[in-house]
Amino acid sequence: MVEPRNLDTAVIDLDAVVADTPGAHRGVFLDSAGSSLPPVRVLDEVVNHLRREAEVGGYRAAAERDDDLSAGYEVLARMLGCDADEVAFTDSATRSWLAAFDAIPLAPGDRILSTEAEYGGNAVPLLRRAAEAGATVEPIPSDSSGAVDVSALRSMLDDRVRLVSLVHVPTNGGLVNPAEAVIEAAHEAGALVMLDACQSVGQVALTGLDADIVTGSGRKWLRGPRGTGFLVVRGRIRDRLLPRQVDLHSGTWETPDRFSLRQDARVFELWESSIADRLGLIAAVRYALDLGIDNIEATVRSRAEHLRAGLAELPGVTVHDLGTHRCGLVTFTVDGVAPATVRDHLLDHHITVTLSATTSTQYDMTRRGLDVIVRASPHYFITPAQLDDAIAAVAAMT
Repeated sequence: MVEPRNLDTAVIDLDAVVADTPGAHRGVFLDSAGSSLPPVRVLDEVVNHLRREAEVGGYRAAAERDDDLSAGYEVLARMLGCDADEVAFTDSATRSWLAAFDAIPLAPGDRILSTEAEYGGNAVPLLRRAAEAGATVEPIPSDSSGAVDVSALRSMLDDRVRLVSLVHVPTNGGLVNPAEAVIEAAHEAGALVMLDACQSVGQVALTGLDADIVTGSGRKWLRGPRGTGFLVVRGRIRDRLLPRQVDLHSGTWETPDRFSLRQDARVFELWESSIADRLGLIAAVRYALDLGIDNIEATVRSRAEHLRAGLAELPGVTVHDLGTHRCGLVTFTVDGVAPATVRDHLLDHHITVTLSATTSTQYDMTRRGLDVIVRASPHYFITPAQLDDAIAAVAAMT
């Protein structure tokens, strides 16, 4: 049974956020878990900087924004609950995850524990590096609600566990894993925790979580540009990591035969990046902080529960979301109708959803006997009336 939540959404000014979102007037957008609609503030930041680059060149345009770019580390730190020198900007959540994981030393006999919600983009490098190093990757069982079983995790932990890979919110459903309890258990055993916050940042508060490494994307619930991401590396673990993808931004070439590396998280950044997109991400984070993450979380959960409840009442529709603590992802299937057909039917009615397949979450989808499901992800700029339109469009297929 889903635990009761405070679904009072009066704290978000719906008219204001809709007015801030040009794409909100073009049908019913239910794919913020894929790539959300940026607000005007983000759009203007990116486009205006590109125009400035066209006027004076990229180097000068970037230099004019040095103060704003530097302030961005503190802005992200406020959202993520860390210090500014623990933040790095990247071009995607995947780049963040790969750079950090590649820096974790592995040896024969080492163990990596992952959740059954593990994402395919993490699983492939996990399995590959484990095979190269002679390590193993072991999924932690889920409990009866579908969340990671913390008791089972504790029974699996020993001094050979180097890493716990924790997906906070899976790509294929509204489950929110108990990150705080997982982090506590892993740290008691001396293991590192990598928190994949790709689907949680921007819709779920992260400030109380003390994971060693946190990765996330700008384009999803944060409503930033594509090609943006972030990485948090806690200062306490820097000596345990060996960054391998380094350049003249990550380090300094001091003499012809000597170099030094940065001592903060920016050792994981590369010199070249899209300044316009980074400024857009910073603007998106400021926008979310202005609204309040707790307010966003309550509103998004309210929208998702509205949609989830409406779909569950339809004959022939099965909602597939797990967990007792749920968020903004809603997944379902329609009996006798291929998920791709459902997606295309909804698009014909100007309703945007996407699909989630086994290849993205092998452990979980295989365990549940699922192949492909429809994924809808309403953000706070979606109105209840729009959700009712989406429910009616699905009902027309049953």
